[in-house]
Amino acid sequence: MEKPWLAHYEEGTPATVDIPNYPITQDLTENASRYPHHPALIYGSVVEPLGNLLLDRAISFGQLCDLTTRFAAGLQALGVKQGDRVVIHLPNCPQFVIAYYATLMVGGIAVPSNPEYVARELKYQLNDSGAKVIVTLSLTYPTVKQVRAETKLEHVIVANVKEYFPRPLRLLFATFREKKEGHFQNISADADTIWFQDALKCKPAKPTPVEISMGDTAVLMYTGGTTGTIKGAQLSHHNIQANAVQIRHWFPALNEGEEMILAALPFYHSYGMTTCMNLGIRTRTTIVLIVNPRVTAHILKSIEKHGAGFYPGVPAFYVAVINHPDIDAYDLRSIKACISGAAPLPKEVKQAFETITGGRLVEGYGLSEASPVTHANPIFDESRIGTIGLPLPNTEAKIVDMATGTQELAQGEAGELIVRGPQVMKGYWQKPIETAYALHNGWLHTGDIARMDADGYFQIVDRKKDVIVGASGLSIYPSEIEKVLCQHPKVKECTAIGVHVGVEKGERVKVFLVLEEGASATEDEIRAFCHENLTPYKIPKFIEFRNALPRTPFGKVLRRVLLEGN
Repeated sequence: MEKPWLAHYEEGTPATVDIPNYPITQDLTENASRYPHHPALIYGSVVEPLGNLLLDRAISFGQLCDLTTRFAAGLQALGVKQGDRVVIHLPNCPQFVIAYYATLMVGGIAVPSNPEYVARELKYQLNDSGAKVIVTLSLTYPTVKQVRAETKLEHVIVANVKEYFPRPLRLLFATFREKKEGHFQNISADADTIWFQDALKCKPAKPTPVEISMGDTAVLMYTGGTTGTIKGAQLSHHNIQANAVQIRHWFPALNEGEEMILAALPFYHSYGMTTCMNLGIRTRTTIVLIVNPRVTAHILKSIEKHGAGFYPGVPAFYVAVINHPDIDAYDLRSIKACISGAAPLPKEVKQAFETITGGRLVEGYGLSEASPVTHANPIFDESRIGTIGLPLPNTEAKIVDMATGTQELAQGEAGELIVRGPQVMKGYWQKPIETAYALHNGWLHTGDIARMDADGYFQIVDRKKDVIVGASGLSIYPSEIEKVLCQHPKVKECTAIGVHVGVEKGERVKVFLVLEEGASATEDEIRAFCHENLTPYKIPKFIEFRNALPRTPFGKVLRRVLLEGN
C-alpha cells in the first residue's frame, strides 16, 4: 500500500525500526547493570502548609532493579506462576513501577487498575481477569477488602504512599495526613494480606528465572474499546516493547541518559504506561512521578526544579498549566516536546503552551488496543493543527467504508480508521466475539471516523459508535455540534449525544452545556445560534445546562455517563 506519510517524517525518524526480541524487563536490568547510579525515578510531593514546598528523592536504576527483583521473588513465594494475573491498583508511585516490572519478570500478566475505582468497578476487573494477587495502597485497601470475598484473590499486598518519600516528607505526612486522610490501616488480622515492604524481604532475594516468549501476554489493559463494553486488551511483550521503540524514534532529538520525563499521565492507562514509564526505562530517561495530576503546583515545581524536557499529556493538563494563577513565577523553558492525546488539542492551547514553555506541543492518537500510540504529528517538523499526524514507523493505516469495513476509500473521504502494526493487541481477554469484531486480517478497526489527506496526515472526524443516526438514516457527528456550540461566546464546554425518540424519528441530538463563569443563556438563545450554523436536522432537540461535565482522571469527557442518564 502507498504510504504518503513517510515523505513527511521528521529528519532522523526512520520508516521502519527493529523491535528487540527481548522483554522490556531486560531494559531495566541492563540499564541497572551499566548505569546503577543513574536516577530512574524521582518521587515526592508538594507540602501545601509550607508554601507548596516540593520535597522529593531519586531512586537509581540500581536501586529500582534491586527492589524489582526482590519483589518478583516475593510474588513467586506467594505462588504467582507464569500467566497468573496481578492487579496493580496504584497511582504513579515507585511501587507501581516495581510491581509492574516484577510481574513481567516472573512471567505474570500485569493488570493496571484505576485506584479511584468504586467497589463495583474493581470487582468486575478482578473477576474478569481472574486475578490471583492485587497490589493496592493502604488508602484504597478498604475497597479491596469490601469485594475480596466475591473474587478469586488469594493474596493482597498493601503499600503506603509515603514509603519512598524523602525522610522529611515522610515524617510530615505521618504527622499531619496519614490518619486524617485514611492512609493508616491495620491489616494484621486479615488473612493472606501483607505489607509491600514485607514482600521485599523474601529469601532468596532473586526470582527463579522463567522463559518468556515475546508473544506471551504481558498486560491486560482494560478499555471500553470500539463497542463501549469494558474488556481487557491483551498486550504481548512484543506489543509493549514495540510501541516504546516506535515512540523513542519519534523523538530523534532525545538524548538517552540525559533527559527527564514528567509522568503525570497515570500508569494504569496505556498512554502513561508506554509514553512515560516504558519509554523512560528503555531510554534511561529519569521519570518524575506525579501521584495526583490535579495538583498543578507539583507539575510546575517539578518542571522547574528538575528541568523536565518531556511532558506527555492531555489538553486538560496543558490548560491547567496555562491558567495557573502564578504561572509567571515559574521557569518552564526546559520543556522540549509534548504529545497530547485522548481529546482534540485546541489551537489556542497549543499556541499558549508553546509560548509559555518555548517547547513543542503536538497532537497524537492511540487506543489501548494498540499499546496505545499509532499516530503523532512530527515534533520539530510540520505539525498540522486539527490532525492526529502521521502513522508511526512500522505502522500502516487506511480509511475504509463504514458499512463493510473492507473497501478502502479515496484520500479526503471520511470512513473508519483501521491500523496495522507490531503494537496492535493479540485480542480481548476471553472475548472471542469482540476480538473478531475488532480484528480482521491483522487490521485493528478503531471505531473512529477519520480522513487522510494527500500527504498522509490523518484527521479524526468522530467516533463510529458515537455517530447519531437521525431521521431517514442521516448521520450526525457529535464533534461537529460541539465545535459549533463552543464558538458561542457564552459556552465554555459542550458534549453532544444521541437520544432515541422512536423507530420512525431515530435519534435526536441532546447537548450538555457548561457556560462561561457568570454567563447565562436560554435554550431559545442556543437554538437560535444553532439555526445560524447548522442544518435543521442537526439542531439539538434537547439542551441541558450543567456546572461541569463528568471526566476521567486524565480529562476525557465520560460520554458513557451522559448516555446512561438518558
